[in-house]
Amino acid sequence: MDGGGKVRSRAATIALVAAIVAVALNQRPAVVAVAPVLGDLRAETGLSSALAGLLTTLPVLCFGAFAPTAPRLARRIGLETAVALSLVLLAAGIALRLLPPVALLFAGSLLAGAAIAFANVLLPAYVKREFTRPGVVMGLYSASLNIGAAAGAALTVPLAAAFGVDWRTALGLWLALALAALALWLPVAGTGRAHRTSEPLPDDSGSWSLLRQPLARQVTTYLGLQSVQFYTVAAWLPTLLADSGVPAREGGLLLGFANVVGAAGALLAPAQAGRMRTQRPLILAVAVSYTVGLGGLLIAPDTGTLLWVGAFGLAQGGGFALALTLIVLRSPTPLVAARLGGVAQCLGYLLAALGPLVIGALHDLTGGWSWPIALLLAALVPMTWFGWGAARNAVLTTDDVSAAPPEGARIPAASADPGAPGGR
Repeated sequence: MDGGGKVRSRAATIALVAAIVAVALNQRPAVVAVAPVLGDLRAETGLSSALAGLLTTLPVLCFGAFAPTAPRLARRIGLETAVALSLVLLAAGIALRLLPPVALLFAGSLLAGAAIAFANVLLPAYVKREFTRPGVVMGLYSASLNIGAAAGAALTVPLAAAFGVDWRTALGLWLALALAALALWLPVAGTGRAHRTSEPLPDDSGSWSLLRQPLARQVTTYLGLQSVQFYTVAAWLPTLLADSGVPAREGGLLLGFANVVGAAGALLAPAQAGRMRTQRPLILAVAVSYTVGLGGLLIAPDTGTLLWVGAFGLAQGGGFALALTLIVLRSPTPLVAARLGGVAQCLGYLLAALGPLVIGALHDLTGGWSWPIALLLAALVPMTWFGWGAARNAVLTTDDVSAAPPEGARIPAASADPGAPGGR
């Protein structure tokens, strides 16, 4: 049954979920596929380390910069139409990368980043609206993000070798996935106008005022610092492993493996978080897994590499899904959840965009990876601190609700729903 009370047939529900998964699969390959080909890309284009870092960071900057405009776009043209538009823009951005000028490489990355930013916000909102119990679908959504990232990291170089194409065409191969998702989305989700008047998405009025409350700042910072870990390692792991003696091809495969393991964490975390009065045990579990993964890469990157990368993957997958779940659990109503999701994603991704740049600069400065990894380990302390606060059993204050449920009361069903607007 959808959120509006209509009953779908089993076949229609399967088709809709398949379309949602297809869109989610497209939300990471265009970003992470650059890292495995960065060496060839720099050799051909002559990009400096700083510009190469900017190329990998630009889409993440777009995630933050364009997130606040997504609800307004959906209000203007309809939620489903806006998701379809994001796929069209993504396809256009990938296509621009096929053209020779370096400027178009950056322009394509910018356009793809903006497109993914829209989908990051709108697709989870669509799931929350359409499914009375969206937990399972949100689990599939989160897992699909990890699988898409795994595919982009692990398959870009092998696909280039299999088809005998250069790095530029290898990046362009992901255009086929975007077009396939658009073909699946249009037939099953083209009903935006029917829902727009009855259940419009909220605008962003009053959203930023949420940050006056410590709880909102804790949720936002946890999402941001968690994303710093993911995007920094996604950008530099193949290079780090190559410098440790691991072949470049295996580095991409290991990054893909991390995202596959992360998909398991993304499936499990929302279900567990929704059953718990406080999510602090999960916050600690994520921190421990990160410590094992990063600590292993610091001490013995070429020994036990599969274990270290797997531990990191489990942490980032579970941590990302947990961050999304906290957005809803800490919100008293779906309206507040939508607003908090937009604010947290905007600021969180802008913070995350700094990670690859800072770590790249620190690597250039020190000539190795010990200090960069040590900095990521140190960042786990504030991440866990803010997560500990965000995981307490409380909800945000609004004009007409209290800051927390009465003693012994259950959190409202809407806020226990892991279908938070947002995405990595």
